[in-house]
Amino acid sequence: MKPPETPGYGRIARDGLWDNNVVLSQALALCPLLAVTGTATNGLGMGIATTVVMTASGLLIALLRGLLSAAVRIPIFVLVIATLVTLVDLTMNAWLHDLHKVLGLFIPLIVTNCAILGRAESFAARQPPLPAAFDGLMMGLGFTLVLVGLGAAREIIGSGTLFAGASLLLGPAMGFLEVTLIPEYRGFLLAILPPGGFLVLGFMLAGKRLLDRRLANRPRRKVSAASATTPPR
Repeated sequence: MKPPETPGYGRIARDGLWDNNVVLSQALALCPLLAVTGTATNGLGMGIATTVVMTASGLLIALLRGLLSAAVRIPIFVLVIATLVTLVDLTMNAWLHDLHKVLGLFIPLIVTNCAILGRAESFAARQPPLPAAFDGLMMGLGFTLVLVGLGAAREIIGSGTLFAGASLLLGPAMGFLEVTLIPEYRGFLLAILPPGGFLVLGFMLAGKRLLDRRLANRPRRKVSAASATTPPR
């Protein structure tokens, strides 16, 4: 059986960041997405942890793919992912303890993220190590961008701040991220509650669909205009 063709790095990046985005296109990992994005800081921390796991799991599974039989493939994938999540969990508990307390149970639950296991099965197990690791990185970054974007929108509407608590949760070096956009703002509680997360996510999904539709129709309009101005022979 001929092995699948390896896509170019540009194609992999576009898939991970936009075309096949974990949230906006596949609608996966919605539970941690909505649970931890009360602020952009929480979303950034969760996104970085998930990106590390996705990148490392893609690399390791691509390296092991020739040694695994079909019967034990999925259990080994889960074992690799669980090992990486445990390492990330212990590292965050040791070095980012405040952020670890805020994210809580959702760090170990990265193991159950369907996107990670799905990419391991559909891409990493069929491709060389470097493209597999790059695919994991791009998928993780696409997920992180949505986490941060959703968290930022909810935080701005809910409390008028951006990256609040970054110096405490991510370390003093990240204090420059903290911004108060609306001074003396009393806040809008709905935005930082679960219903606000669903509403903001709905607007993000609708925005992506609308932008994709406009981008898809743009070449057709150019072709139609060119054919209209070309005189018949």
